[in-house]
Amino acid sequence: MAVKEMKKIPVQPVSVGKGAFIQILIGAEEAPHFFMRRFIIESKGHIPKHTNTVEHEQLVLRGKGRIGIGEEVFTVKKDDVLFIPANMPHWYENIGDEPFEFLCLIPNKEDKMQLLD
Repeated sequence: MAVKEMKKIPVQPVSVGKGAFIQILIGAEEAPHFFMRRFIIESKGHIPKHTNTVEHEQLVLRGKGRIGIGEEVFTVKKDDVLFIPANMPHWYENIGDEPFEFLCLIPNKEDKMQLLD
């Protein structure tokens, strides 16, 4: 399918997060090379420190967040763009009063997530 309405795509909780949700906008059955996902982290929500075996390209859609990438910590906001290399430890937290939302594109490959700490 070439066009979908985002509001009609299911949103599911991120099992390892608190107040965090994922929406698969474009999945493996639709595109041969990339997944497009939308994450929503509620105020005071977070996704704990972990690694993935695939890289992440991200665009902040709204809100304000703090993201740890390796040993560095970044405060990000709407229109900021991030790159997280494969196997790099990273985490997310919402530091604002509104939802922190971002698009996350990853290669259409097997991805193994490992929680840290």
